[in-house]
Amino acid sequence: MAERPTLTDRLGNAAFVALMRLVQALPYPRRVALMGWLFAHLLGPLAGWRRRIRANLALACPDLPEAEIRRLTRAVPENAGRAMAETYSGADFLAHIRKGSRLDGPGVALLESAAQAGRPVVLAAAHFGNYDAMRAALVARGWPVGGLYRPMNNPLFNRHYVAAIEAISTPLFPRGRKGLAEMLKFLRGGGFLALGFDQHVHGAAVLRFFGLPAATALTPAELALRHDAPLVPIAAIRQPGGLDFRVHVGDPIPPASPKTMMQALNDDLESLVRAHMEQWLWIHRRWKVRTPADPDSGRDRDDAPHPALAGGPVAAPSETISLAAPKRL
Repeated sequence: MAERPTLTDRLGNAAFVALMRLVQALPYPRRVALMGWLFAHLLGPLAGWRRRIRANLALACPDLPEAEIRRLTRAVPENAGRAMAETYSGADFLAHIRKGSRLDGPGVALLESAAQAGRPVVLAAAHFGNYDAMRAALVARGWPVGGLYRPMNNPLFNRHYVAAIEAISTPLFPRGRKGLAEMLKFLRGGGFLALGFDQHVHGAAVLRFFGLPAATALTPAELALRHDAPLVPIAAIRQPGGLDFRVHVGDPIPPASPKTMMQALNDDLESLVRAHMEQWLWIHRRWKVRTPADPDSGRDRDDAPHPALAGGPVAAPSETISLAAPKRL
């Protein structure tokens, strides 16, 4: 049974809906730019994101100049705001992706052949650029792309959020037993499954990211190995001007142990983030390390991001997969 929304849920959702109605009255380019500005200069400071970004940068990039840190405390929320406006722009977003974005990289040929052969692929995505732009670009080619997502804690927000991401592409599978079972059926049927790997997962394998211990779900690699599917890194890189994307498909990760494969993905993502620091979501608590710079550090809890930051492909812990995966579907 769905939880009844609290007063806080109702007020928060009402404020978000009012904001989106306001910006959606604007032409697409101005809509995206305005949401970026609001996140960078209003929501980011109010939500404490600048403090969180500084704390994460102090851990991962301690030698970063102060001027660059100040830039990132604004540029990271701006990218998140732009992504939110794009995700809620439906047909306008899809039309812009078809017209103004390109697909490249050494893994494109593999995706083409897999689509023709009906072979499953696990797409390793991260909270970088705009992950929904990646889905839109692949669907525009007629390729079968699905993703696992985490439903929002606010049930009122979750209704329009799910409608917004489903308007970009389907199928999408909610995290949980039923969603995981449907996801596995889709993958075995030759679908391209987008899964995340760049958020802290409590109890997951401890690998390295930016040289620091980072709990990392092994699910993408385990599914790829179990279903003889290539594990392919993919990212939608926002281009100068802030509206267009280059969707880069990397080389598949060579089959090995799940930990080795996921460490390779962490290393690949680190290289990408270092080249485009403002496009990764430094707001997430990727490293659960105690530091005086972050008053929330050290709490034993999973990330609970603001609704504006959540969504996109996510990966459940591998033990959840094993419980939810029947032998036949």
